[in-house]
Amino acid sequence: MDVKAVRDAFPILHQEVNGHPLVYLDSSATSQKPASVIDKISEYYRGYNSNVHRGVHTLGTIATDEYEGAREKVRKFINAHSTQQVIFTRGTTTSINTVAASYGRANLQEGDEIVITPMEHHSNIIPWQQIAKETGASLKYIPLRPDGTISLEDAETTITEKTKIVAIMHVSNVLGTINPVKELAAIAHKNDAVMLVDGAQGAPHMKIDVQDLDCDFYAFSGHKMCGPTGIGVLYGKKELLKEMEPVEFGGEMIDFVNLYDSTWKELPWKFEGGTPIIAGAVGLGAAIDFLNEIGLDEIEEHEHKLVQYAQKQMSTIEGLTIYGPEQRAGLVTFNISDVHPHDLATVLDAEGIAVRAGHHCAQPLMRWLDVTATARASFYLYNTEEDVDRLVQGLQTTKEYFGDVF
Repeated sequence: MDVKAVRDAFPILHQEVNGHPLVYLDSSATSQKPASVIDKISEYYRGYNSNVHRGVHTLGTIATDEYEGAREKVRKFINAHSTQQVIFTRGTTTSINTVAASYGRANLQEGDEIVITPMEHHSNIIPWQQIAKETGASLKYIPLRPDGTISLEDAETTITEKTKIVAIMHVSNVLGTINPVKELAAIAHKNDAVMLVDGAQGAPHMKIDVQDLDCDFYAFSGHKMCGPTGIGVLYGKKELLKEMEPVEFGGEMIDFVNLYDSTWKELPWKFEGGTPIIAGAVGLGAAIDFLNEIGLDEIEEHEHKLVQYAQKQMSTIEGLTIYGPEQRAGLVTFNISDVHPHDLATVLDAEGIAVRAGHHCAQPLMRWLDVTATARASFYLYNTEEDVDRLVQGLQTTKEYFGDVF
């Protein structure tokens, strides 16, 4: 992969921050956008801005073709069987909430169980907490091993005939753990449960085949995979989606409206009430084109080499603790003894290096790690070993600064 050519496609990377060339290491929070995506969104607003599905005029026809064309690109990207299984949402959070509110409300009752893990993002904890309270179901957690992974043996023990939903992230946004979601789906199905995968950190970084994973639902966001904010995807098996009720009601998702009752459109539109996120979908389609041109296998391999290099270089820093397993996705979460992560991130920012600091929307996991917060450097297709070297140099500067202070 020609990383220099990739970097050249991202206008935002060619700038200085606080007098230093920008090193962007926060792609797990949101990725940067290539010019092709920015241009495609601008093209929509400049050339054929119109609502979709409703009009017969030329602009409306072009906008509809582009919007539905983006859906087909998503279908191919995740190898879904049909575009009817691809629902556009505001993001991973909305996708998970849709399943919890629609499928969960209809299929859970007192005595049933929902199985997740302690490493989940809040977006894959709180919806299940709420629906459990509403239905009388209970939450169960597959325990974490000391390195921040889960074992299939523990999963077999935790997932039982009482389990109705298993909801687990594909990749941990804190630990970098890559969960065995295909095997977990098989265990769930053996117990007549459905499997939802939070793919927010999976879809941008590796090739996804929902048919091979055999998951019942897969949720992800556009903004973490070079697309715009405010657009995401919910994939679901057709037989499940057909039985589920919409959770948003209004225009576009209806078939017939009478004074006292209404009927819904067919899939996927019954879940897309109101004017959809047209520019976002068009931009997501352009992001998929960009990623496909490079190749997801190449991106995954590049990140794998980069994170190995980062772990090796960072492990030389005295007092630095790295959290999570040795084999991981492209991020490193860490702390330096006696330095608060927010202070660390502030010093790095002064050097032009952008990292994330805080609890990363994973407070239960922070408690499991016995820390209040951590710093995180997350890599993507546009990062280089030179970026890692700048990070390591910045961490040494941080240690020296706080060593002088204390």
